[in-house]
Amino acid sequence: MTVKVTRTDLSAAALRALACQAGNVAQARRLLAVASVLDGASRTQAAEAAGMTRQTLRDWVHRYNEEGAEGLLDRLRPGRPGQLGEAQLKELDALVEQGPDITEHGVVRWRCSDLQSVIARTFAVTMSERHVGRMLKKRGFARLSARPRHPKTEEAAQEAFKKTLLRQSPARSRPQPRASPSRSGFKTKPASDNKGP
Repeated sequence: MTVKVTRTDLSAAALRALACQAGNVAQARRLLAVASVLDGASRTQAAEAAGMTRQTLRDWVHRYNEEGAEGLLDRLRPGRPGQLGEAQLKELDALVEQGPDITEHGVVRWRCSDLQSVIARTFAVTMSERHVGRMLKKRGFARLSARPRHPKTEEAAQEAFKKTLLRQSPARSRPQPRASPSRSGFKTKPASDNKGP
C-alpha cells in the first residue's frame, strides 16, 4: 500500500531545503521522509531512511497533507494542571526568597522536606520532596543556597575579630621544598665498569 502526498505547494527539493533550516530535529526528519515519498520512494524505504515505522510515516504524511510543514511539529500536550494556583506559587516564591524563620520553622535554610511540610500546612496540598525540588527548579531557584546565618549573629563583632586576627598572625615564611623520594636514604656509590669475575 502506498502513501500519497496530495499537497503540491512544495517540491521534494523545497522540503529538503526547509528541513535544513528547521530548528526542530523531529520536524526536519519528518520533512525529509515526506520528501522521499515525493521522490517516489516506497513507504518502507522512506520510513527506514527517516528512522520510523511505516504506520508512523503514513500518519505524518496525512498530517502534512492537512496542515503543511507546520503540521509536522509535535503538538503541545496539555498535561495535568499544577497542584498550586498562581497566587499560591507567588506566595511560595516569596517564602523561599525570604528564607525560613528559625523560631517558626525550626531550620536555618530551606530543604525540600521542610518546604514539603510548609506547603502541606499552608496550602493543604500533599506533594513529594522530588516534586517540590522539580517545582523550585522550574521556578528558577538554584539548588545551592546561601550559607546559613544564625539569627543572633553580630556582623560588627565578626568583622572586628577578622581585623584583629589579621594583625596578630605572623608573616608567613616561604615553605621549604620537600625532599624528593629519590634523595632519601643512603648514598650509593656509582657503578664501576670493570667488575671482576
